[in-house]
Amino acid sequence: MTFSSVNPAQIDDVVAQFDLASPADFVESARIAHEAQPGWARVPAPARGRVIAQVGRLIEANKEALAALVTREIGKVYPEALGEVQEVIDTCDFFLGEGRRLYGQTIPSEMPDKQLFTFRNPIGTAAIITAANFPAAVPSWYLIPALLTGNSVVWKPAEHAGAVATALAALIHAGGVPTDVLQVVVADGESTAAGLETALAAGYIQKVGFTGSTAVGREIGATTGRHLQSPCLELGGKNPMVVMPDADIDLVVEGALFAGFGTAGQRCTSLGTMWIHDDIYDEVLSRFVAAVEQAAVGDPTGEVLYGPMIAEKYLTDHLGHLELVQPHHTVHGSTGTGRITASNPRAGFVGDPDAGWFAHPVIVEGIKPGDALYDTETFGPLVGVGRFSTLDEAIALSNGHGYGLSSAIYTSDPKSIWRFRAGVSAGMLSVNNSTSGAEAHLPFGGNGKSGNGSRQSGIWVLDQFTRWQAMNWDYSGKLQKAQMDVIDLPHNPDFRING
Repeated sequence: MTFSSVNPAQIDDVVAQFDLASPADFVESARIAHEAQPGWARVPAPARGRVIAQVGRLIEANKEALAALVTREIGKVYPEALGEVQEVIDTCDFFLGEGRRLYGQTIPSEMPDKQLFTFRNPIGTAAIITAANFPAAVPSWYLIPALLTGNSVVWKPAEHAGAVATALAALIHAGGVPTDVLQVVVADGESTAAGLETALAAGYIQKVGFTGSTAVGREIGATTGRHLQSPCLELGGKNPMVVMPDADIDLVVEGALFAGFGTAGQRCTSLGTMWIHDDIYDEVLSRFVAAVEQAAVGDPTGEVLYGPMIAEKYLTDHLGHLELVQPHHTVHGSTGTGRITASNPRAGFVGDPDAGWFAHPVIVEGIKPGDALYDTETFGPLVGVGRFSTLDEAIALSNGHGYGLSSAIYTSDPKSIWRFRAGVSAGMLSVNNSTSGAEAHLPFGGNGKSGNGSRQSGIWVLDQFTRWQAMNWDYSGKLQKAQMDVIDLPHNPDFRING
């Protein structure tokens, strides 16, 4: 089957075509990567670090071209695309030095003439499955540390981001990673699932990394669990933003606009519901609505807040989520809802709305527990708004849906900040900042429906791609038995000083 990746802002522009891989193709790529892994692991870690440095410099030299491809293939506005490629560069810059810092420990033994050690070993071959919304940055969070630590990889990117994946893989190969060590397989979900099951059973895969929906993450968790493996899961979010009475409202509006509608709301860290304190509810809502109404939407190569949906299926899903609006909700944000077209126009639209898959920004006021929009990750330009009266109530509202990826609180009160930090279930917390945004040296990941507690980025991701090995070396010339051959030095337990 041939898949055509098209420009979502100009759907008659075919970016690339791919013959989608079969389950057998996936298994064969996994076999090739598995057989190549021992040789790659024998390359000294500092030398692998130099390869990652070379990859980073190549991506830096191709930054504008790769960012332009991101904009063309998935519709991300060009400044955001540049930032995404910069995150790949930052990831390379961070991990290039980890080849010299894959530290173990030397540990004193409880017995004489014996030493204890620990070592980090690569896990083997990783199957990495990534989504389309961050086609370069998120894959790099997996690929770079996995390769640096001596693993091989079979990477299944989203079909809608196949051109970006092909370009990124070519840059990584050009930087010195052997082609057998990094295999790229463009396949649909059904073929990937079947191929993954077979590859796991054959022993070709020792780790699975997945970024995508919670529903698929559950399936991957079940599949890997049958093989006694723990996957690295980065799943969806329903990310809360809590606005306290002392918040800087200008900052709130700016942060909510970017968090809710950047990338057309198609981020796992996009703002789900903004919870506003009763004391400032009306003012915050009115200013947020005005900002959204005035925001430029359209051609992602122009000066706009956001461009198109990634593909037609994403637009269709968004239209389905609009059906979750209930009579007690009030809708704000645009001159219409649903798809933007000439007959359903958005005021101030930049470009030709009929040329691509564009959607109106939507604010849904009146969200409360029990609403489908309270519990559902909408993954589109839709932000809920609700109100609260106490911080404890805001924390409960932030946690009640079971997601735990990102969160934010706007306040200048340290007590509120620390209480929220301790109470919110999210794996990431921003103070007076957007729910979206990651730095390459900070752990990224969530809890509950948002993931299984695994983390990406920074030194923390090393635990996903290495296994600890403990070693004891006894040179006493005799068998010494721990916890049995105990050395007790003489002491006087009855000794007391004279008072």
